[in-house]
Amino acid sequence: MTVLIAFARRHGYAAYVGEGTNRWPAVHTLDAAELYRLALEKAPAGSRLHGAADEGVPFRQIATAIGRNLDIPARSISPEEADDYFGFLGSFAQMDNPTSSAITRELLGWTPTRPGLIADLDEGHYFREA
Repeated sequence: MTVLIAFARRHGYAAYVGEGTNRWPAVHTLDAAELYRLALEKAPAGSRLHGAADEGVPFRQIATAIGRNLDIPARSISPEEADDYFGFLGSFAQMDNPTSSAITRELLGWTPTRPGLIADLDEGHYFREA
């Protein structure tokens, strides 16, 4: 998230591409750490695990939360503007990537308990400048 926040600070607005309905999965770092521990302890060799607490947060909601916390607008940009705004993340900012962790949760008994992405952003710690 910090790179998206840096882009928003640099440009003076938080951007999403088109309608911003493309979805990004998310997991709190502490929930991910617990999942790594469980994977080392319990996962069968060769397992493929997904660690998503939020299965798909619309990118527009992410941009809106960033804008709200920086007190700047969130606005749509065209696909052609994405590389200029997002740099190396231009194509990733447009990807729709809903991800289920249902199998991981069942296999390992993992239950994320920390705030979801939007709630975590709204706690404000990502926006404190050093």
